[in-house]
Amino acid sequence: MTAPARREAMIEIACGVFARSSYRGTTTKVICSEAGVTEPILYRHFPSKRDLYLACLDAAWTRVQALWAKALDEEPDPTAWLQAMGVAYLTAKEKRARLVDLWIQALSEASDDPHIRRYLRRQIREVHDYVVEVIRRSQAAGGIIADRDASAEAWVFISIGLLGTIDRRLSMLDGELARIVAARRTWMTGRPG
Repeated sequence: MTAPARREAMIEIACGVFARSSYRGTTTKVICSEAGVTEPILYRHFPSKRDLYLACLDAAWTRVQALWAKALDEEPDPTAWLQAMGVAYLTAKEKRARLVDLWIQALSEASDDPHIRRYLRRQIREVHDYVVEVIRRSQAAGGIIADRDASAEAWVFISIGLLGTIDRRLSMLDGELARIVAARRTWMTGRPG
């Protein structure tokens, strides 16, 4: 296996292990065992567990971007673009694409690490900017009401994603998430959700 291919394989394995466990609860030994490599091999590619975790965050964001791009390509109605993105994310069979799960881990388990905190802030801003661009494209196409604040609505979209993740873990909304999403869609588009 080439060095870049081995690195990608280790990221794939690590993303799965982190998603099943947690940042703190995952050891490099467990990751190496599942990847079939030794710790010295892992450390040739990643100076620390934190660097591997950040690579997982990047890989998850890349997967989410691919999911969203596909959802947007398949949805011709600009009033439904955000909904298509949300559905694609929440129904993804690929658990390693669950970016928000990794964010929650980073917030709760690595919040005392300023490097992870800065990295997380940057990535969340990048996701926000991506959603802002989709909203602006939808506004230009007449899908979202022009006077809706694209930046504020992007934060609401991300917040609904966080809420969906919390609901998936705690089953606390009793089906209300669909009603919340429909109400937001009506607000954004002026059409019933």
